[in-house]
Formats: sequence, structure tokens, C-alpha cells
Amino acid sequence: MSDEPPESGVAESSQTDDNVETELSRDMSLTDVTFIGVGAMIGAGVFALTGFAAGLAGPALTLAFLLNGLVATFTAISYAELGAAFPEAGGGYLWVKEALVDPNGFYAGWMSWFAHAVACSLYAITFGTFLAHLIHYAGLLPQVDEILLFGVITGPMLEKIFAVLMVALFGYINYRGAEETGTAGIVVTAIKIIVLGIFVGFGILATVNSPNWTGKFLNSPEFAPAGLFGIVGAMGFTYIAFEGYEIIVQSGEEVVDPGKNIPKAVFYSMIIVVPIYILVAFASIGGISVTQTLVQEAGLAGQTQVYTWELLGELGELGIIRAAGQFVPYGVPLLLIAGLAATMSALNATVYSSSRVSFAMGRDRALPAFFQRIDSEKRTPHIAIFLSVVLIAIMAVVLPIESVAAAADIMFILLFIQVNWTVIKMRQTHPDLPRTYTVPYMPWPPLIGIALQFLLTPFLIYTLGLEFFGIGTSNHGLIALVTTVIWMGLGLAVYYGYSKPREAEQIEEETPTVVSESAPSNAEKQLVVPIANPENANQLMQTAVDIVEDRGGEILVMSVVTVPQQTPLSEGRQFISDERDVLNEAMEIAEAEDVPVSGTIRIGHDVSTAILNTIDQYDSDAVLMGWKGQHKTQRRDIVLGSNVDTVAQEADADVLVERLGEDATGRAETVLLPTAGGPHAEFAAEIASAIADDGHSEIDVVHVVDPDASESERQKAQELLESTSSHIDGSSEVTTRIIEGDDVVETITEESEGYDMTLVGATREGLLNQFAFGSIPEQIGWDAKSTVIMAKRNLGITSLINRWL
Repeated sequence: MSDEPPESGVAESSQTDDNVETELSRDMSLTDVTFIGVGAMIGAGVFALTGFAAGLAGPALTLAFLLNGLVATFTAISYAELGAAFPEAGGGYLWVKEALVDPNGFYAGWMSWFAHAVACSLYAITFGTFLAHLIHYAGLLPQVDEILLFGVITGPMLEKIFAVLMVALFGYINYRGAEETGTAGIVVTAIKIIVLGIFVGFGILATVNSPNWTGKFLNSPEFAPAGLFGIVGAMGFTYIAFEGYEIIVQSGEEVVDPGKNIPKAVFYSMIIVVPIYILVAFASIGGISVTQTLVQEAGLAGQTQVYTWELLGELGELGIIRAAGQFVPYGVPLLLIAGLAATMSALNATVYSSSRVSFAMGRDRALPAFFQRIDSEKRTPHIAIFLSVVLIAIMAVVLPIESVAAAADIMFILLFIQVNWTVIKMRQTHPDLPRTYTVPYMPWPPLIGIALQFLLTPFLIYTLGLEFFGIGTSNHGLIALVTTVIWMGLGLAVYYGYSKPREAEQIEEETPTVVSESAPSNAEKQLVVPIANPENANQLMQTAVDIVEDRGGEILVMSVVTVPQQTPLSEGRQFISDERDVLNEAMEIAEAEDVPVSGTIRIGHDVSTAILNTIDQYDSDAVLMGWKGQHKTQRRDIVLGSNVDTVAQEADADVLVERLGEDATGRAETVLLPTAGGPHAEFAAEIASAIADDGHSEIDVVHVVDPDASESERQKAQELLESTSSHIDGSSEVTTRIIEGDDVVETITEESEGYDMTLVGATREGLLNQFAFGSIPEQIGWDAKSTVIMAKRNLGITSLINRWL
């Protein structure tokens, strides 16, 4: 019987009081999950937003939809890779949380939850509008703007009431469980695809039968009357239509064979949706005719020339409904019914997705624990569903439809940017994931996706209007921007007020401490020394003792017992006996030198995570890791070894990585300190001083210059040597030398043969360099014959930004 809480990496959702685990069952097929994605994409996006978007882009809306499909594809392939590797409820939130430092992970979930809720409110608003007009068409209500029920309820209020009732209905459907959800999605999605096929067929027929139909696209007054701003603005406005792949991966825990079916569902849904959007735009703009009735309804009666795209834009969510009334038999009721089906399937999918994100955040303690509660009968996260429904209903009542769409677009774009960066990071931090699908030509597709999505947001806000600042004729862009800022600010308060204080609890549960030898001292500084191999313990501990004796503080020796992801952490307790012996032997080395030392053994699924969690939990100042330097990998994303690379890049502490030399047996009497200047080289000098401070050691500080270097370059090199050597304080003999060489690495490697140890500081060669220390120190680490220590100082905010990236 497990006594550990559920892990976010396992398909466990909750536990009862007697620790009996419950989980979401896998009963969704490829067809089910594909239709969930298609249902989310062909919802209010095509019915409600096509008219608005036509008013922004003109006839170029067809191009805008095509380009949107292209932009979305760069993110869809990232979702395909990660969704197959992490088939869990939570989707993008869990991936960002796994790969990027907080509060990235929290914000990914916070934005995803809100984005799906706001998107759902868009579908709900559209549903209310369509239902009110369908009832009017049936003769049961007057015109919507003439409705006044009970002397209080106006037409717009009635539409909002319908929206809230439908949100509540689909909240209940989701509460009933995934099987009912999948069935409902297939039915309504099939209905709307059939109806849209009819609409497109009659629309194309009406287009080609009208005189000079090409003029509607090329001469009204041109293909793109609003230019680039109109096209990109329409892309941003309708980008929400392509967020279905986020909803697909939210279903991961309930999909049969997710490794194969999730990537297929992502690509199948895109292949289905993009042509439908393009054809609907073409049929709408080409098939509709400008009539006096529609001109008056659209409020364009004062214009001398009205184009079909202008008409659609002013008719808004009713644009394609009015178009269908002209060229499709019984077009108005048919499209209204299809629109209702479309918005219902989108409501179904986004209520599902929104609740699963908040459920996952509750399970990870990013939100209060009641979000993760599972109904004992239906086995669904009923509290998460209820609270998501409340949030959706509030947005549907409060915000105008254009602002709702734009706010959701902004949130999804920010989330997709995080996911694209995550797929790049995970190739390095999680090299051994079971990737049944991989993004080709890495890292370029996700980088292109990031750049393109960054471009959409300002165009979207500008095009929708910031009238308060004198831009445009409405404030829909401003409302969307303010809504986003308020939600992000609220998220900041939740994170620092609730989530972050519980990180220590989560850390202890992810990698629990099962043995703690010797109580830690009250020393202000602490050096963590992970010991994985008894053969390395002597040299690592001797280095650690030298450092702590010189700089003060204490040593925390740690060992990690790892168990597979599918194995409960509690099962690792049976394997700790061998680790205890290693720990005790390492601690005896420090105790013999009267250096304060304590030890801990942790259980975890991943070594690097356990080390990072220990550093965070104990607020350690530095970490010293051992590395044997054997079997050099050909993979660029794994330089020293996946665990060492991850800790070196992500630790919120100074990092030292020691490669044991072939003849390394004790203290270093001769130390080579190559320097290129900078804080990492200065840190390396301080460590060299600590290790060699015994009155008998020699430290040679060297800098490599080209044989043809000028006198001024040599003078700068000498100044650099003096600057670095000034950080060496102690009784060791220090010399400085300029050495010549065509190749820095080769020159230093040859020089290192006469020394017991080489100490080199980290370098950074660029933003996209994925190495932990920089290529020169790492190549020296591989090639040098003696012991090598690579040093990287924690630079505060600079290091924080690097870890975020």
C-alpha cells in the first residue's frame, strides 16, 4: 500500500483517505479525440468570427485563414511531440511546468485555464445569439432588439441567459464522464460538417453564377483593402479557431494508445479544419449579394458603395447566417441549427479542457487541493468542472463578443509560445522521453512558431481598436488587453500568495527525504555534493572539504535512489541500504577534517530533479558534481550527461563540475587556471585559491592569444591575467603567463598535461547555445588528461533569465 501522494507524471488523479488510488480511465478512441479537436476548431470560430474577420481583411480573409493554418502548424507539431510523450490531463501546463522554471509553469496553467474559459464563453455567447434568432425565425419571439419579457428581460439579456444555461448543461455533461463527452462531440461535430459542406457547395455555385464574380475578390476595391494590417489582424482575431490541438492533448489520460493516437488526432484535425475555413470564407464573400435590407440591417445605409466583405463585417456573428439565407434553401434555419451544433460541440470540448487544466493545477498544488477532487460515482473532477463553468458564465455575461475572442487569442498565443520553447528545452532536459513522434529540423519549427505568434498579438490589438488612445473606432482591443493584464496580475498574487509557499511540500513529495544523517549546522553557506559512485567519493569529498575549509559553511552529501515513472516512490525505500553505506563513507572524509557535514538520501524518478529539489529546499549556495568524462556523446543536446547538464543549467546556486583525472588521488599541488575574464573565471580563481591554499601549491593563471596578436592585444591579455589573479588570496604561489596558440582548446589541453588540476570558468557563446558551461570549457573537460573542474557562478537576475530561457 503506497503512503506517497500521486505524482503529476503518472495518471493518478486523487487518493481516498485510506490511500486507495483513483485514476481517469482510458476509453477514448482516435475518432473520439479527433472529433473533440475538430469540434473545438469548427465552433464559434467559423460561425461567429468569419463575419467579423471579413470586415477586417476583406476578400483576403481566404488568405488569412490559409496563413493561420500555416502558423498553427508550427505549434501543432510541438503539441504532437509533447502530447504523445506526456499523455496526461493538463496538456501545455504540465509540459511547461516540467521544462521551464517557475512561475512559467504556473502561468502556463493559469493562462490555459483562463483561455479555455474565455473561449468557451465566446461559444456560449454565440449560442445564445443563434438560439434567440432561431426562436424568432420560428415566430415565437419578435425581433431580438424588440424583445422585452416581463418588462425586464431585453433581447441581449435573453441571449446571455441562453448562454449561461448552455454552459451549465455542458458542465453537467462533462460531469457525467468522458464517454458521454466523446459521444456528444462526435454527433454534433458530424452535423455541422455536413451543414457546412452544404453551405460551401451552394455558396460556390452562387459565386460562379454571379456576373463578374471575380470582382468581389479583386476589385472591392482590391483583394486586401486593409493591407497587411487587415490580414494579420484577422489572423490574430480568428487564431482561437485553431486551438483544438490544446484540447486534444488535454484528453491524454483518457485516450487509448496515446503515443500514436494523439499525434494523429492533432494532424487529422488540422487537415479537416483549414480547408473548411478557407472554403467558408470564399463562399461567404463570393456568394452573398448586397441588398437594401441587409445594408439597413448592417447599419451601412449612408454609404454609396457597400462591398460584400463590409456587409459581413457589420453583420458580425450573423454574417454567414444572412449569406446562407440568400443562396442556400432554408439557409437561415439550417445555418442557425448548424451554428447551434457547432457552438455546442465547442462548448463541450472547452468545458472539458478548462476543467482538466484546473484539475491538474489542483493536483500539483498550484491551485487549492479541492480542484483535484474526484467524484466517487462519476470519477470526474466535479469541483474543477463547476468552478470552470462559473468562470465561463461570468465572462459570457460581462464581455462583448469581440473582446472575448481577442482576450482568448492573446492567452492562447502566450501559452503556445511557452509550449514551443518547451519542446526545444525538453530535447535537452528530457532526452530519453518515449517520443513516438518528433518535430523535424529542430529547433527551427518551434522557433518560427514563436516568432510568428509574437507578430500576431500587436496586430490583433491594433486592428480591434484602442479608441481611448486615439487608435481605431472601438475599444475592443483595449478591453482584451486590460482583461489579460488583470488576469495575469491576479495570477501573480495567487502564485506568490498560495502556490509558491506550497512548493516545498511538493518538492518533498516528488523526491522525499528518507534518510537524514547528522543534523545540519547553523552555517550560512552550504555546498551540496551528490554522490552516485563510491569510486568518486574520495576525490569529490576532498575537493568539497578544501572549498568549505577555505570559504566556510557546511557540506550536505546526498544520494538519490531512482525508481521508474510507473513505480510509486514509496517502493524505493527497499533500495536505500547500499546508498546509506556510500553516504556514511563520504561523510567520514569530512568528519576526519572537522568540517561540518550532514547527509540525505532521497527517492525520485529523476536524478537531476532530486538534486535541484534538494538545492531549492535547503537554499544551498553551491553544488559540486562529479563526472567521469567517458564515452563522449555525439548528441549536441547532451554534452556532459543529461543529469549534469540539467543541474548545471537550472540550479539556483553556484555550480562546480569535477572531472576525475586518470591519476587523481588527492590534493592538487599544481593548478592550471586558464582565463578569458568575467565573473565565472573569477569564481574559478576563488575555487583554485581554496583548493591550493596549503602553502605548497602553485597556481598558473594563463591566457591564450593568437601567435600574430598585436601588442595592444597582449597588453589587454596581461590586464586580464592580473584581474583574475587578484581573486586568488592565500599562501599559494601564483604566476601569470600569456601563451600562444592557434586553437584555444588544443593549447590549454596540451598545457594541462603538466598539472594536477585544471580549473576553468564557464563561457557563454550566445542565446541559443544549449551547453551548460560553453563549448571551450566543455571541450577542455573532455580532452584534458588531468582533473578538470568547470565553475559557473550564480549571477542572480542574469542567471534567472538564462534559466527562464
